[in-house]
Amino acid sequence: MGRRITLLLLGFFLLTSCSPVALPQSQTIEPAFPSLSFSSPVDLQDPRDGTNRLFVVEQAGIIKVFENTSSVSSSTVFLDIRDRLESGGERGLLGLAFHPSYATNGYFYVNYTAPNPLRTIIARYSVSTTDPNQANKGSEHILLTYDQPFSNHNGGQVSFGPDGYLYIASGDGGSGGDPQNNAQNRSSLLGKILRIDVNNPSGGRNYGIPADNPFAGNSSGFRGEIFAYGLRNPWRFSFDTGAGTLWCADVGQNAREEIDIIVNGGNYGWRIMEGSLCYDPSTGCTTAGLTLPVWEYGRSEGYSVTGGFVYRGTRNPELTGAYIYGDYGSGRIWALRSNGVDPPANSLIAQISSNRLSSFGVDRNNELSICSFDGKIYRFAATPTGIQNEETIPLTMELFQNYPNPFNPQTSLKFSLPTSTFVALRIFDALGRHVGTPVNEFRTAGEHSVAFDASHLPGGMYVCKLEAAGQFLIQKMLLVK
Repeated sequence: MGRRITLLLLGFFLLTSCSPVALPQSQTIEPAFPSLSFSSPVDLQDPRDGTNRLFVVEQAGIIKVFENTSSVSSSTVFLDIRDRLESGGERGLLGLAFHPSYATNGYFYVNYTAPNPLRTIIARYSVSTTDPNQANKGSEHILLTYDQPFSNHNGGQVSFGPDGYLYIASGDGGSGGDPQNNAQNRSSLLGKILRIDVNNPSGGRNYGIPADNPFAGNSSGFRGEIFAYGLRNPWRFSFDTGAGTLWCADVGQNAREEIDIIVNGGNYGWRIMEGSLCYDPSTGCTTAGLTLPVWEYGRSEGYSVTGGFVYRGTRNPELTGAYIYGDYGSGRIWALRSNGVDPPANSLIAQISSNRLSSFGVDRNNELSICSFDGKIYRFAATPTGIQNEETIPLTMELFQNYPNPFNPQTSLKFSLPTSTFVALRIFDALGRHVGTPVNEFRTAGEHSVAFDASHLPGGMYVCKLEAAGQFLIQKMLLVK
């Protein structure tokens, strides 16, 4: 897969290298499966079992399966557990995860809201031994249950990490303002990212506690299942298949929607903070010991963040390495880049006209799909990779070919600006990995030149990307060693 991505990206860069190319500021949204419709789709998953199938979770309690091809005309009910759950609002069948060894053991896991009493259930099911498109409804094996004191903030994501453990997103229990302070209470499972070992049950449970969970084996009454805490209503998290980073979107209260990078033992601040803002003044709102968002936005942009994925597909190479996420209320979709060193760069790239953007998913090729409560699954149209006509490019700034090119180990990067503006000049390798930032500051109008030293990099094809004045330009550059 890595070699295939490399070749495709190199092909893209070579085809567009004859002149600076403006990367699209927006992506075209199109139906991924025009003949299919779903009822309140909240999750889309690929089983990673060698088949070309996708599974869509409907909130009311149904999972449907179909072939991953745009011409598919029908789907099949894989599992129907409507009789076991309560749906509506933020309740229902909310998450699906296939075991990493699903191809051989047939196990998959769901997260749903059950009534009387209202509670979250994490359960394992098995696929039929005779029909791969049919689950065995009678195979339910409940791993974990926790009560929901209110009807909202159920979280719902379940996903296996690269470590083989099952991660679970739980909301703070609901109502408003976390009245029970569950998110900061480490004796509660609410308002957390949980992590459990489904392969090695222990301690009388139907699962095990990973030894490196932050509170594993503690004597203070803290729940060993906790991986991170201080979250309000995490609505979709995902692992970057390239870097392994865990990204999470946390829905805000009244003022801020936030994107977090989750780490083992991290405290993400709720209800002390809402994003980077003080929420509960009685706590003093000290940020000591808290991990603040890597990105946040206010109500002018939307009101309910929907987490997505770091893009690692090939249809839209200009998005490679960017975290793609959106907002349920506004339908806006953004691309966020953050390397932990430079200030994050966030760009609006699309908007679903129907709004109600409920979830994202990826297929076996890491191509992105977008679930909407209008019943459709969308995707970004493939980015053209042919040579673009210079006349179609806004002539508002220019990124010149680096000199010398090829180079070893230093080269000069030159660009011109029509107006004074903030400039980000970044270098990426052929896999879209960020390897350097020669410029990340305010620059005046006119021509500029900066030296780039690649002594620490291996030989190969690289791309210089200029972002300024609302435009993106790229140039390929060759390092020979």
